[in-house]
Amino acid sequence: MSPREVFALRDHLGPELTGRTISDPRHLLRLSDLTVQSCLAGRSNELDGRAVLLATSGQLLAGLAMIEIDGVARRMLLCPPDLKPEYLASVISDAEIDTVVTDQPERFADCGVDRVLAVGLPREVECRGQTTRATEWLMLTSGTSGVPKIVRHTLEGLCGAIIGDRPAPGASPVWATFYDIRRYGGLQIFLRAIVGGGSMVLSDPDEMLADHVARLKARGVTHMSGTPSHWRKLLMSGAASGFAPRYVRLSGEIADQAVLDGLALAFPNASIGHAYASTEAGVGFAVNDGREGFPAGLLGAGEGPGRDGVDMKVVDGSLRIRSKRAAQAYVGRNAAALTDADGFVDTGDMVELRGDRYYFVGRRNGIINVGGLKVHPEEIEAVINRHPEVRMARAKSRKSPITGGIVVADVVLTEGCDDSHAAGLRDEIVAACRASLAPHKVPAMIRFVPALDVTAAGKLARTDA
Repeated sequence: MSPREVFALRDHLGPELTGRTISDPRHLLRLSDLTVQSCLAGRSNELDGRAVLLATSGQLLAGLAMIEIDGVARRMLLCPPDLKPEYLASVISDAEIDTVVTDQPERFADCGVDRVLAVGLPREVECRGQTTRATEWLMLTSGTSGVPKIVRHTLEGLCGAIIGDRPAPGASPVWATFYDIRRYGGLQIFLRAIVGGGSMVLSDPDEMLADHVARLKARGVTHMSGTPSHWRKLLMSGAASGFAPRYVRLSGEIADQAVLDGLALAFPNASIGHAYASTEAGVGFAVNDGREGFPAGLLGAGEGPGRDGVDMKVVDGSLRIRSKRAAQAYVGRNAAALTDADGFVDTGDMVELRGDRYYFVGRRNGIINVGGLKVHPEEIEAVINRHPEVRMARAKSRKSPITGGIVVADVVLTEGCDDSHAAGLRDEIVAACRASLAPHKVPAMIRFVPALDVTAAGKLARTDA
């Protein structure tokens, strides 16, 4: 295969590099410089045909290395920073890794991989690796227990929702995301900037939220994405004042009406919508009408309006998706079929048809049991989040000697809510739940908390009480 036949990231940096940048809290790099510079000190040819674990301490080096490794290595596994050390050997074995690219070589001295290549800030070099192959892009799922699964994509599939969606002439969006770009959601935004024609402002887990938002303002961010939990934390922080993106997108979790309305109030001049995407199913669809859920008309064959080559159906309440953007396979010990016999990925996201619209009710594997009855915690949270003095809620189960389990809810209130009104607020929240939910779904206890944990993937952390 000749280089011209390969869809390689560094050969598709976008239509115009002048003025475009990639930055984190400490560095600002011009994309135009990357055409003559190397973050691998000109040694990327040593990765020719190899299976590479990309494991850097920060996102900036990861992004630079992605650009240089793609088209040279046989496969590239993006290692997120939260991978547990005890899972590293299994991941390396499953992906058949023979090379590690990292800025922490001492960390991988005893990992069983012979070749460890150092990565650093780019500098000008005489020779860089040549694009010779279509690299396999491997990513880890954000599973909550056990060794995460490895999912295989192609760059062309990852860019399926981006190509042809470049900004109008003269426009130069500045992208940012709360996600880490080594996860699927963050990688999509990174590719939108790099391939689609914009600049990219990276997040940093060690940065205070107020400092992060101040940096977004200073860099002139126009397009911003994150999970609903990310956005709720921003709304709760009070740091959104003066931040005025023109494009706000949510994905990764159920976007309920409360968070959509809150964002519309905070950013009245922005286009606000939510997208459906997953590591396995790829980018499915986007909803831009300001309402939770999605129109039933999006189901069916991909040639219809707004479907963009994505086929969708609902089987036993679970959303299934088929498209060229989906992952190709699982890799390693979990190398089971990713799709059904018809090529559909079972997302495990449960939906319910109400009128002419489908609504997400929760994850199939996230159901809690209350006296033998199944409950989706997200359904309860959506009702609680509608209360005007609630910013964020998490429903979970607590063991009960009578029913086996009861529903309890932790709730974060809006800033300035007086503790003296706590009893009345509890009564109001419970009354709202009783009006909208079956009796076994109504929380038996409401606890007001100052904050709720969010996982490294940007999702609400869920643990039983």
